Amino acid sequence: MRRSFKVKSAGLAAAAALTLAACSGGDTSSSSSADSSSTSSGGDVKYAVVLKVLSSEFWQKMEQGVQEKAAELGVTVDVYAANSEDDVEGQVALAENLLDQGYAGIGVAPLTGDNLVNFVAAATEAGIPVINIDEQINMDALATAGGSVIGFVTTDNTAVGATGATFIIDQLGDAGGQVAIIEGKAGTASGEARKQGATDAFNAVDAFDLVDSQPADWDRTKAYDLATNYIAKYPDLKAIYCANDTMAMGAQQAVEDSGKDIIVVGTDGNADAIESVKAGGLGATVAQDSTSIGGTAFQMLVDYVNSGAAFDATVTSKQVYIDSILIVK
Repeated sequence: MRRSFKVKSAGLAAAAALTLAACSGGDTSSSSSADSSSTSSGGDVKYAVVLKVLSSEFWQKMEQGVQEKAAELGVTVDVYAANSEDDVEGQVALAENLLDQGYAGIGVAPLTGDNLVNFVAAATEAGIPVINIDEQINMDALATAGGSVIGFVTTDNTAVGATGATFIIDQLGDAGGQVAIIEGKAGTASGEARKQGATDAFNAVDAFDLVDSQPADWDRTKAYDLATNYIAKYPDLKAIYCANDTMAMGAQQAVEDSGKDIIVVGTDGNADAIESVKAGGLGATVAQDSTSIGGTAFQMLVDYVNSGAAFDATVTSKQVYIDSILIVK
């Protein structure tokens, strides 16, 4: 069914100019509670952004990117987040609570591909444009539910995984050897893409044997336990690629406790991971620019609202990929 409606133009040019003249920057306070938000003041039109969590550096930087962009544009933004990566229903509840709060547009980084499908469909029905951030919504399920998003901003996570694995391949050279992957949370699009990128890179080189790949749910302790099991089960293990830095730090600790020489590579470019790389701990981390992801997504949302464009749910949403970079010693 073809569905279209007009998104009201915000007309923020004058308000933005006045606000930018008065403001030196946005409030970048953070909260990991699903019941609270951080706000950047300015403008007559307000926006909301729902992130996964605010308890990790990656998401704190993304919030910073959103807040800085809101201050630059002279608009108000309320940033919300779930209590934890497992708080799927909590994220749904806080998102649904936004539908009648008068937001001109909403950004969402869903905990899973499916948990915010019904919310986005309801926002579409209400004429509220939504932009998808970082974790991609299940677009087939969203279309079936009658919803759509105006765009999707993320890192090319398949390329991220391939970059991490390629570093390991280059470090081990022709000798190759046994390697393993520590995945994120099973079923999340970003984690699955990183795993696939690393898997394909390892499998493309005959000298490498991918002996195991299991999820540790983005958790440091679980990654420590999993890496400890890998090390015991595969005495000849040469390297581990981890789908985020939190897990990589756990895996690195397991390697250090074992006394073995095993390369560990992480993902995200968190400060503690970068310090570990500098100190000769982690072999590398593939840094994502979450500040730019948040800022770019918020810019697209405000631009869309200001354009007054007629929204057509049948049109494929624009996808923007923010570059990542390999950080080595």
